[in-house]
Amino acid sequence: MLLDYVTLLAAVGISAACLSGMIFISWLMNPKDSFLLTCAAGGALCGAGLLLYGFYVVSPHELIAVPAFGTVMTGLAVLVGAGYRFRTHRSPRRLVIITAVLANLVALPALMAGYTGLGFVPVNFTAAALLFFIAWQYAGARSHAPTAISGLCALYAITGASFALCGLMVAIDGRPTLAAAPNGWAEDLSLLVMIACVPGIGAVTLTLNQTRLASELHRAAMTDSLTGLMNRRALFDALSAAPVAQETAVIVFDIDRFKSINDTHGHAVGDRVIETFAQAMMRDAPTGALMARLGGEEFALVTFAASADEALRLAEQICHAFTRRAAGLGMAGFRSTASAGFAFGVAHGATFEQVLSEADKALYAAKRGGRNRVMSAEPRLFG
Repeated sequence: MLLDYVTLLAAVGISAACLSGMIFISWLMNPKDSFLLTCAAGGALCGAGLLLYGFYVVSPHELIAVPAFGTVMTGLAVLVGAGYRFRTHRSPRRLVIITAVLANLVALPALMAGYTGLGFVPVNFTAAALLFFIAWQYAGARSHAPTAISGLCALYAITGASFALCGLMVAIDGRPTLAAAPNGWAEDLSLLVMIACVPGIGAVTLTLNQTRLASELHRAAMTDSLTGLMNRRALFDALSAAPVAQETAVIVFDIDRFKSINDTHGHAVGDRVIETFAQAMMRDAPTGALMARLGGEEFALVTFAASADEALRLAEQICHAFTRRAAGLGMAGFRSTASAGFAFGVAHGATFEQVLSEADKALYAAKRGGRNRVMSAEPRLFG
């Protein structure tokens, strides 16, 4: 090698520490995403452990090796937690503690007993297992960004394989103790792998964060914040590209006398009523249907395989379910109803906006007819 082993090892440790600093700065810019903070902590611990191991290479003694590898194992356990947090959005504290304790209990006792040769076998195999475990955590979230996550998993897995190879070569050598740190072609290869993979892991981690942030912003722009349903823009984006098929029903709902609910009971109650309607619609909507809050107290449901009778029954079922749910809001004498209108696509083709307009006309006919009812844009279909 052109540079000595200790220098390259220090470079890897410093690189890991610097990347952790960059990830930490990214977290400061978006502090709600604690996945980055967990990554930064894990990377910093791994970098510190590698730097400490460099001192062991210069002056071999188990009193240096044990804290060095203990720090590395703990850092890898924290990185396992980062992958878990990315995959599940849940706190990884319990997983990190259990993983760190088990990893150190497996990896370090032989070194602590003075086996500076074979003692490196459990160290390397434990590090490899942790790296594979990190890859597995991210693989579970592959659908978020398939290319980036596949690359990240590959980088962790390659690094893990290099550690496993080091452990295998030490086991084959078989000497219980060594006067110096293990130093062969496997160790050199593992160091080169880390030089190549550590910056890549840091770069892909930052890319993943940016990808997820962009996805969350897009989702927020397309989602109604009160109900979690699609908003009007999202519904139009989903359906405006092609004509509405004949068997596709567009049902529009409106909560009756909603303004008086706000005026009498306040906007907080009004929000609860809107949420209650959304819950009723989500509960009774058929599989594959699209649901949206169009604005205010108006909602839309699009189902793609329904007859006129089925659309009528579905709209009535949702309206009745809403009335029952609203009665359970805990206010004496409170009652709320909803009206609906629906329309279908036509044989010669119609845009979603046209069909929605027809459903709106049917809704207003239901309002004029006394509210708390469902009307069709084509009454002849029920004859």
